Amino acid sequence: MAVYRNPAFAWKSLWSPRLMKQLSFLILSTFCVFQLKAQKVFSVDYANQAEVKVFVVKYESQADLKVFKVSYESQVGQNDGKWFFVKYANQADKKIYFVDYESQADVKIFFVPYQSQAGWRNSSKRHYFY
Repeated sequence: MAVYRNPAFAWKSLWSPRLMKQLSFLILSTFCVFQLKAQKVFSVDYANQAEVKVFVVKYESQADLKVFKVSYESQVGQNDGKWFFVKYANQADKKIYFVDYESQADVKIFFVPYQSQAGWRNSSKRHYFY
């Protein structure tokens, strides 16, 4: 068993460039995994089951979020309005409920026909989908 007499030498061996590279990669990949969430949604049947209540508006200018429904789970965005509707609640990052009245909604959405149009119009409501 080696006994280090010089504490500076012990720290140098602990914080080697290889170890720092591995730690940086681990932290960065963990951060990226958490950032990719919150765009797989499930529409629940009752308001009390929902995390976010949404209302679909008639005009784009009334919306807080412009949503584009993607065809595949791999196409979901990073809280940028690209949604994939999953079949089961346990697969979803967010459970939403479509309300009947605008005043009941946390977020007002408008479905857009093109992926490039998706995005937030009112950034103050972004926190609902994190």
